[in-house]
Amino acid sequence: MKLEIYADVLCPWCYIGKRRLSRALAGHPARDGVEVIWRGHELAPEEGRTPGPTAAEAMAGWWGEQAPARVAHIRALGAAEGLELNLHLARPVNTFDAHRLVKLAADHGRADEVMEALLYAYHTEGLNVADEQVLRRLGGAAGLDDDEVSAVLAGDVYADQVRADRRRGAEHGVTGVPSLVIDGRPPVSGVQPVADLRRLLDSTG
Repeated sequence: MKLEIYADVLCPWCYIGKRRLSRALAGHPARDGVEVIWRGHELAPEEGRTPGPTAAEAMAGWWGEQAPARVAHIRALGAAEGLELNLHLARPVNTFDAHRLVKLAADHGRADEVMEALLYAYHTEGLNVADEQVLRRLGGAAGLDDDEVSAVLAGDVYADQVRADRRRGAEHGVTGVPSLVIDGRPPVSGVQPVADLRRLLDSTG
């Protein structure tokens, strides 16, 4: 089974979805036969590398007086998965280089570890995931070679792959994140309850 996950580091639902999917896969009898591929889907490609308002402040602009309740709901769902989603610390930035780092990690079989590190750094620690030093540290901590990470970030390696992910997602009908594309089928939500994800995997496995 080929499982493509369209996601962005900025999305708290992607972190929740990742944790739920991990639980669903852990109980799947054909887990060893599942190829998981992380696909980049930038939510805010126009963002710069310098952090601005927090995610919570941005949400207040979108949702107005409903924002506190919605933020609390997202945080509660994250907490139920063992996640600390500090939307008052996370500050949206450009994630293009973060996605390039995931591509490098994929070539070394460590994409899941790097994606986890990026999501934790952004949503829990409130770090700037567009900052080259932060990305170098996260890549090294996830088991990547420091010199190779530095070389990738200094150039444009994997840039074409990240752009290709966006085009591929559009071809599959992906309009938001997290989205799952299983064996080329139409995309489905990647933030479903664990039981529903298990049923989905069973029906397509």
